[in-house]
Amino acid sequence: MATEIIIPSDLWEGDEESVITAWLADDGAQVKEGALIAEIMTAKVQHEISAPASGTLSIAKEQDAIVAKGYVIGTIE
Repeated sequence: MATEIIIPSDLWEGDEESVITAWLADDGAQVKEGALIAEIMTAKVQHEISAPASGTLSIAKEQDAIVAKGYVIGTIE
């Protein structure tokens, strides 16, 4: 069963959109729960996204994609 990687709703205040500035693991890579896997930027503030589970990363939204709170940017199987 896949675990979704979701932009947390409490990561920043307001409803601004964000941009994925970097994936720190490749699509198909093995990641460990808690490992830093992506960075996003909102209003010139960088936020880090950690793996919610261990397994194989599947990227749904590529670097430079515009995302908002609650968006699923990938999964881990």
